[in-house]
Amino acid sequence: MEEKVIQTAKEISIVAVLEAGRFIRGRFDNLDSYEEKDDYGDIVTEVDHLAEQIILNKIKHIFPSHQIRSEEAGDNQLQSDWLWLVDPLDGTNNFAIGFPAFSCSVTLMHRNEPVLAAIYEPMVDRLFVSSLNAGTICNLKPIVMEKNRNFKKATVAWIQGHKVQNEARAVKLRQHIDLNTKRMMRLWAPTLQWCMLAKGDLDGIILYNSEGEDLYSGMLMVKEAGGLVIDYEGRPFTGMSSEPYMIACHPDRKDYFLNLVQEGLN
Repeated sequence: MEEKVIQTAKEISIVAVLEAGRFIRGRFDNLDSYEEKDDYGDIVTEVDHLAEQIILNKIKHIFPSHQIRSEEAGDNQLQSDWLWLVDPLDGTNNFAIGFPAFSCSVTLMHRNEPVLAAIYEPMVDRLFVSSLNAGTICNLKPIVMEKNRNFKKATVAWIQGHKVQNEARAVKLRQHIDLNTKRMMRLWAPTLQWCMLAKGDLDGIILYNSEGEDLYSGMLMVKEAGGLVIDYEGRPFTGMSSEPYMIACHPDRKDYFLNLVQEGLN
């Protein structure tokens, strides 16, 4: 039963993110206005809402009893072992300023574990799909994270939650990473960074208290591509957390990144 649900969900997710992503692409660089969502710099546009409806309508039509938590629409409050996490436009700030780095992200969780994810980058027509124990593919080609043989210093992505802002502990760690790595990337579109890590374009991700609809799709992409996702103490990160602190990297780089984070926090 679970396998059938996941297979059907995969088909729906692919159709949904492709349709939503192509709609977003058609509206790129043609935005009249946007709204501030909070005091932390997060924004929302009409395009977010319209893309979200495209995705939600497809999920609800096939899985009306499933719980859904979506970036703009919120939680439908249904009780189910199955939970959909939808971020229709991850990277809204980028979209709003005409920077072509954003995605559509859909994740299916089963009993708080990610079992399926689809992420689509509309501006480069790149589709990532991953399902539990079935690997990660990019535009139908399997991808496996490889260790950078010429590694001396890391190219690392930093992801922090909107509410973290300039929390002293986060600033200290962020500065340490910036000063002790080759490059530190802050892209404003976390799912793209997770996909870059799965492809091997980045050496690692350090995430500081950033939970949301855009988190678990990327985690599954990395894990299924052979990557490691751990907390700051080196323990495997599983399930869901309202305040996640994690490191993601190639398994052979575990000690490097653990030492980097622990040095930055001490």
